[in-house]
Amino acid sequence: QVDLVESGGGLVQAGGSLRLSCAASGSIRSLNSGGWYRQAPGKQRDLVATITRGGSPTYATSLKGRFTISIDNAKNTVYLQMNSLELEDTAVYYCNMRLATTMSGLYTYWGQGTQVTVSS
Repeated sequence: QVDLVESGGGLVQAGGSLRLSCAASGSIRSLNSGGWYRQAPGKQRDLVATITRGGSPTYATSLKGRFTISIDNAKNTVYLQMNSLELEDTAVYYCNMRLATTMSGLYTYWGQGTQVTVSS
């Protein structure tokens, strides 16, 4: 069994910053990649950023460098540093990880989501 627990969401004023964390627990053999997605009410879940085990990131073009994804393989944790937050960033943020357990091959797991609300 693998559990992903997210933390760090909350209410922040426009222009502020938040750091989201996503920690995986369980019988993890290897972590291959991680990612962050977000979903606003009535909208589909969209990609924010992904990162490989080696630390190679990709970002949604619309974020324009405001967000930074990182990974700590030893802790089985991915992070999302969000700076210069805008009202349009308000959403539930979900992390995912593609990993292998001691008994299974690669599989994608999702966190429970954490609310990020940006106010004016």
